[in-house]
Amino acid sequence: MVQKTYKKYTKAFKLEALRLAEKSDKPVTQVARELGLRQNQIYKWKKELESKGEVAFSGKGHPADPDPEKTHIGI
Repeated sequence: MVQKTYKKYTKAFKLEALRLAEKSDKPVTQVARELGLRQNQIYKWKKELESKGEVAFSGKGHPADPDPEKTHIGI
């Protein structure tokens, strides 16, 4: 079975895509298409940014823990 790989985008790219979608007179789906994204990707990124704020798009698909004390095993 072939496993599908997903393209990874930087935090800067995601924020710029969100800015373009918000400021443009074009529909979000058109902005996404022009950037080579799936139609609903910008909506997903917007939802993540609204729910996680500064820790959104921290990378590798694992949510960032802003408290480094919690990351130590046995504490």
